[in-house]
Amino acid sequence: MTPPLRLTLLAALSLAALPLAALPAPASAAGTDPWVRGWGENGQGQLGNGSVLTQQTPAAVTGIARDDVRKVSGGGGGAAAAANAFSVALLKDGTVKSWGANQTGQLGNGTIVNQSFPGTVTGLTGVSAVSAGLNHVLAVKGGRVLAWGSNASKQLGTGQDTTNPYRTPIPVQSLDKVKDVGAGCDFSVALRQDGTVWTWGKGDNGRLGTGNNTTRETPQKVPDVENVEAIAVGCEYVLALTADNTVKSWGKGAEGQLGNDSTADSNKAVDVAYLDAVASVFATNATAFAVLDDGSVAAWGKNTDRQLGDGTNANRTTPVVLDQLKGVQDIAGGLNFTLAALDDGSVIGWGANDVGQLGDGSTTGTTGTATTSALPPGSQITHVTTSVTGKSGFAY
Repeated sequence: MTPPLRLTLLAALSLAALPLAALPAPASAAGTDPWVRGWGENGQGQLGNGSVLTQQTPAAVTGIARDDVRKVSGGGGGAAAAANAFSVALLKDGTVKSWGANQTGQLGNGTIVNQSFPGTVTGLTGVSAVSAGLNHVLAVKGGRVLAWGSNASKQLGTGQDTTNPYRTPIPVQSLDKVKDVGAGCDFSVALRQDGTVWTWGKGDNGRLGTGNNTTRETPQKVPDVENVEAIAVGCEYVLALTADNTVKSWGKGAEGQLGNDSTADSNKAVDVAYLDAVASVFATNATAFAVLDDGSVAAWGKNTDRQLGDGTNANRTTPVVLDQLKGVQDIAGGLNFTLAALDDGSVIGWGANDVGQLGDGSTTGTTGTATTSALPPGSQITHVTTSVTGKSGFAY
């Protein structure tokens, strides 16, 4: 099939600047603020600012300076009594901080007590990668994977034939030379240095990519997926960027998040359609994004709250190019919204905003192709992250 011409947005994306009063600090001072910032839902203390109050504008995470951080990863979500939103931060010194909900020990501190400010994960040093899932965490240390939190679907990969949670890090069985990990909703993914991908945990919707829907308690290699450069893990699906700059996907497909012109699940890797020359990929809750070599952004998947950014609220089963969205360094998305860090140091967002998850000081969602600003140019932000199934965002 001949790839169609790139679709153009119906109208240019507008980076609507907020009044300075809506921001937590004047634009002129934004560049001197040293802290990781968080906003949105906060019922379990997942914003790490010592409170459990919703935050409509970016506020500092207690004691976590941007210059000290390698990665922040948001986990869980939800505002109900069973909510489990939490966050972890990998510091440049190889230690890990955590905060928020802790019902299944996902903070890794040996307890099941929620914590609204960052604390150190017990006895963990030398970490090079980290990822928070729905209710568990993965970390890479010396090429080996450690895991903690819920093990209800055997997503910790212990091989011990148990679904008991672990409140402190435990080694994942039989996996080495790992360079990156991704934690999804009740399953886990690891990218090895040889370009192979390994999965374990819950197998529903084919999210393990192993050719069936079987839950696995130890890592299994994803067949027919080789030379992978990067992975991006959504709630129930996976994206894999290959060395030839194309994208594979597998798992749940009901909202079009596999990008293969279908809404069927796939327990085997499929090709994302009409997409090449890809530089990086991002998997949000159920919406996917790719930054192309020319700097443009393509998106597909769930769009019921306009979190895709194409001017509609229709799900997309194949990529649509957002030609006017340029300068993207990082993209993240939670339950119904999307955030992007741009190369001018700003943070923009689009989609739903009912609890201030766009960070613009309001609870009004975006319409059309409009975006709204959480932090202005010059804020020196290079990365964003969100809770997996919730409405909290971070910039650092």
